[in-house]
Amino acid sequence: MTLTDARSGPNDRLRSARLALRLSQEEFANKVQEAGQINGEPNECTKRLVQRWESGQTTWPRGPYARALETATGRPIERLGFVPPETRVRADGRGGHDVERDPAPGTDASIVPAPGSGGFGGIWLSTYQFFSSSREGTFTGAHFVLLLQRGSTLTVRSLPGAALSEGSVLTMDLTIDRNVLTGTWVEETSPSGHYRGARYHGAIQLLSEPTGLRLSGKWLGFGKAMDINSGPWELAFQTATTNKAAVDRYSCIPSLDA
Repeated sequence: MTLTDARSGPNDRLRSARLALRLSQEEFANKVQEAGQINGEPNECTKRLVQRWESGQTTWPRGPYARALETATGRPIERLGFVPPETRVRADGRGGHDVERDPAPGTDASIVPAPGSGGFGGIWLSTYQFFSSSREGTFTGAHFVLLLQRGSTLTVRSLPGAALSEGSVLTMDLTIDRNVLTGTWVEETSPSGHYRGARYHGAIQLLSEPTGLRLSGKWLGFGKAMDINSGPWELAFQTATTNKAAVDRYSCIPSLDA
């Protein structure tokens, strides 16, 4: 099915998911509202909005609604018949490139929706891979990090105790351009760890997936031989709540088995 075809007809997948729950459109709207409360992202879903989704008039819900729909149905948003806005890269005529998004009809988001009322703000799980010549292997560094957004800038700071990299402290400073995040990273390793307090830094660029629940990209940084190394980096959304209780809960060593 082409993008045009998907946008021209009703959303039978969403309707089937609702009917499988034996809910009317009004009852389903209430369930989506309840799911938003569970997610910590209250919404104002109505019967009319459900009708717009099922008729195909709105082909891609905003972030909080997408996440509420996933919670309400237990299915990924991509399996509920919605079509994400198309993202493409074009030359800017000056040797560089720009990222464009085609907003779906009936949506107001040319910017990728992000969790919570604070945009990308919240607590995320940060993981990256790197090769260590001194340890002769590839390793994963992981931290729970706090993201604070102010306009188009985003600061990232690791939470106390949230490290697998021997107690290292991670920071990032990013600039947001629609679904592209670009900036720098710095990691201060533990003085008592394998890297003996070494400071590493470099550049990073991330792309946000349509629901805003995951950021993925690559890092760049200098190696011992003055070569430039790179590797994958990913941030996975955990919660939009940033109060003391949430910070205390995530001030721990992340489990990568979940």
